[in-house]
Amino acid sequence: MVCLVAERALAASSVSRVIVATDDSRIVAAVEAAGYEAVMTLVGHTSGTDRLAEVAASLHEFDIVVNVQGDEPLISPETIERVVEALQKNSRCAMSTSWEPITSADEVLSPDVVKVIMDNDNCAIYFSRAPLPYPREAVRNHGSLANALEREAGLLAQYRKHTGLYAFRREFLLEFASWPPSPLEQIESLEQLRALERGVRIKVVQAAAASIGVDTMADLERVRAIAARRG
Repeated sequence: MVCLVAERALAASSVSRVIVATDDSRIVAAVEAAGYEAVMTLVGHTSGTDRLAEVAASLHEFDIVVNVQGDEPLISPETIERVVEALQKNSRCAMSTSWEPITSADEVLSPDVVKVIMDNDNCAIYFSRAPLPYPREAVRNHGSLANALEREAGLLAQYRKHTGLYAFRREFLLEFASWPPSPLEQIESLEQLRALERGVRIKVVQAAAASIGVDTMADLERVRAIAARRG
């Protein structure tokens, strides 16, 4: 799965180098055997972004560093390009990321699916594992959020799923890693909240294609089936 992520990342025109960062020697061995670059990092990082920053500290030749999480084997190379371009074009933003439409009530209700809310400039207001926004009147009318999502056409379109992908300005990334985990980050287990709590602007663009973050065995089986169909 990790090697497939590396392959997809290398296919993005804006990416010139892909490094798999891990604290597990078995992953390094598997990645290098497949012909990709891998580095061992320190054990004990509190998030993937902190691990990324350790590697980025030595990458002086790059202004933008992209974090494609290893559990996103179907990530679209075009989505990576969109996220990088969004950061290049928005000097007020220190980070960028992507969203996808949510297609089922199960995704809205699942804590494994991170939801993102944006402002009118398509910058992030909040990320949460909870079903946000919360449609109070619809829930009152139908008795539960699950019922409301099933019975009210258009309600599902109010939700956006966050994709496990970030682009950072390198200098900001190093600063970010120097900050301690924030209260909301610890509550939700979402490191991007560390940036939002400090007032950092995060640009959010629509993904070019749907992806599947592999958080459960069911997700893994879905990805395997899709990969088999694609050959």
